[in-house]
Amino acid sequence: MSVEPWASPQDQAAAEETHTTHTPSSQDQEQHPDKLCLDSFWSEVETITQGSGYTEHDCTRRDSKQSEEGEQEEQWLADAGLSDLIKEDGDDVDKAVLLSTLTRTQAEAVQRRLESYTLSLRKRNKPPPRDVRDVFNSPITQNLLPESQQSEDLPQDSMASVTKTPLSAVTPEHQRGAPKEEFFITDVAYCEQAVIFLKQAKLPQNKILRRKEDGTLPRVICPKCRLGVTRIQDLSHTDMKKVRQLALIDMTALCDLLELEVKRHKTGKRKIAESPLFGVPLATLLENDQKVKPHTSTPLFLQSLLSFLEKKGVDSEGILRVPGSQSRIKLLQQNLETNFYSGKVCWDEVSPNDAAALLKKFIRELPAPLLTAEYLNTFSAVRDITDLKQKLHMLNLLILLLPEPNRNTLKALLEFLSKVVSREKRNRMNLWAVATIMAPNLFLHKAVPSRLTEGAEKGHAEKAADVMRLLIRYQDLLWTIPNFLMNQVRKLNENSSRRYQFYDRRIKNLLRKIHTDSREKPDKNTSELCRTVKIQVGDQVSGTMEFQLNINSRASDLLAQFHRQCLRSPENGKGKIRRNGAVAYPDCALYEVGGNIGEHCLDPDTHLLDLYNSNQGGEWVVKLKPNASRGL
Repeated sequence: MSVEPWASPQDQAAAEETHTTHTPSSQDQEQHPDKLCLDSFWSEVETITQGSGYTEHDCTRRDSKQSEEGEQEEQWLADAGLSDLIKEDGDDVDKAVLLSTLTRTQAEAVQRRLESYTLSLRKRNKPPPRDVRDVFNSPITQNLLPESQQSEDLPQDSMASVTKTPLSAVTPEHQRGAPKEEFFITDVAYCEQAVIFLKQAKLPQNKILRRKEDGTLPRVICPKCRLGVTRIQDLSHTDMKKVRQLALIDMTALCDLLELEVKRHKTGKRKIAESPLFGVPLATLLENDQKVKPHTSTPLFLQSLLSFLEKKGVDSEGILRVPGSQSRIKLLQQNLETNFYSGKVCWDEVSPNDAAALLKKFIRELPAPLLTAEYLNTFSAVRDITDLKQKLHMLNLLILLLPEPNRNTLKALLEFLSKVVSREKRNRMNLWAVATIMAPNLFLHKAVPSRLTEGAEKGHAEKAADVMRLLIRYQDLLWTIPNFLMNQVRKLNENSSRRYQFYDRRIKNLLRKIHTDSREKPDKNTSELCRTVKIQVGDQVSGTMEFQLNINSRASDLLAQFHRQCLRSPENGKGKIRRNGAVAYPDCALYEVGGNIGEHCLDPDTHLLDLYNSNQGGEWVVKLKPNASRGL
C-alpha cells in the first residue's frame, strides 16, 4: 500500500499565481492564498463561537465535565478490557490472559494507570482492592509476562526494518536531504517503535539541526505482509472490540512516551433536539434511518447531501470557503427537516455553497463532537507531534477507537473532501485550503473546551489544519488495522482457549516446546496441502470446494477457481450466469472463520499457506461481502 506525495501550501500557492483568481472583492485578489486560508479559518471559528453561543464557561459547566480524580483511570481500565485488574475477586488466570498479549512498553502504561488509580483511592481514604505489585508479580502472571514484554521477542525482521528507517522521532521529517518518502511499518507496536527512535535520537551522530518545514506531505509506503492488509470493515464486531482495547493501551503508551497530556471529557446530558436531522446523536439518526434502509452505516441525510455536492459542488469555485446565503440556508434546512423522509425534497434549485454551509452546520451541531468528547483533545494533541510517522501512528489508533457510527460518518466526509481536492484546478481548493476551512468544524465543539479560541494565533490554525489534511490525505492508510494488533488479537484468542496451560509452569513450558518444535520441523507435505473450502450464499452453506495449496497460493487464486467452477456448473455454487459470461456474484470474498479469529475477510493478496500456518484451526468460507448480500 502506498500513498502519493502532495504539494505543499507554498508550492500550490506558487502554482496558483499563474491563474486568474476570481474572488468576491478586488482586495481579496491581492491577498496571498495562505492568507485567504487563515482568514477563512478564523471566520469559521467566529461562526462557530457566535452561532452556537459557545463560551468556555458554558461548555465546561453544562455540556462537558472532566472526570474526577481516579475516575479517568477506572474508566480507562474498563475501556481497555482490564477492569478485572482492580477487582478483589479477579481471577489470576483472567489477568494473565489479558496481560499476555502486551509488549513491555504497553504493560508499563497499564502499570502506571493502576498505580495512579491506587493513589487516587488512598487520597480519598478508600482501601485499594489490590496492590499493583500483586497484579504484576503473581506467580501465574510472572510465568507469562516476561516472554511477551521483551523487545527481543518481537519479529527480528520487523525490528530490523524499524531500526534501518531514517531517524524521525525527534527530528522532523523535513530535514535537509530527507526523502519525500516514508515507510510505514505496522508489524511492531507503535509504542515500541517510539522507544527505538527515542533511543536513537540520543546518539550524538543523530543530533541533526532542524530546518524550516516546507509543508510537503511525502509518499507513504506501507509494505504488505504475507497475510495481506486488514481494513476495519474486514473484522467481526467481537474482534474489533478487542482491537479497540489493545489500540487504547498502545495509544496511551505512545502518549506517555511523547509526553502528551490529554484529558478525556464526558459529554453531559443535553436537551433532546427538536429537529429530526440537526442536533441529533449519530446513533439515534442511524437507528431511525435503519428502519427506512436496513444496514445503512451513515445517516441518510448526510448521504443525500454529499451525493448532491459530489454532483454539483466539487467543481464550484471556492466550494466550502465561499459562504452561502444565510436566509437560503435557513429555508433549506427547514425544507429538509419537514420533507426529507417523505422524499419531497428537490435539490435542483439548491446552491452548492448553501449545501456546503449546511454540511458544516450538520457536523458542528452534533450534540457530541464527531471525533467524540473522549478523544477530541487527543486528536488535537497530534498537532504537537513533530514526526510524521508518529502523527500517523497516533491517528491510526484514534480512528480505531472511534465508535462505529462516528468512524463511518467521518470516512464519508473525508472521502468527499478528497474528491473536492482532486478537482483543485476547477474549484481552486487545494488540500491546505480544504483542511484549513474544515478543521474548526471538527476540532471546535461546545461540548469540549478548546485552545483554538485563545486568540487568533497563526500557529494554532496551522497545526489544526495540519491534522485535518493528514486525515484527508492518508485516510486509506488510517482505516487499516496494523499487523501488530492483528497478531495480538490472535494471541489473545489463543490464550483464552488455552487457559489451563497457565496453571502449571512446567506443563506450559512443555506445551510451548512442543508447539515450537512442530513449527521448526514442519511436515514435508505442508507445502502441498489440500483445503476444503465452504461456499456460502445467503445464510446457508451451499457447497464445498477443494483447493490445492502451495507456497505461492493467494486468496485471489482461490476465488478465481471458485468463479471458474461457477461458470462450469452454476448449481454448484448457486452462481448465476449473465449474458456476457460474467458471474452475477462478483463481490464474493474469502473469509477465515474460527480458530484464533472470529471472522476475517481476507485481502486478495493473502498468501494462503502462511494463513494456514498462523491459524490451522480456522475454516475458509467463500461468501458474499455484506454490501453485496444486502443488494440481493
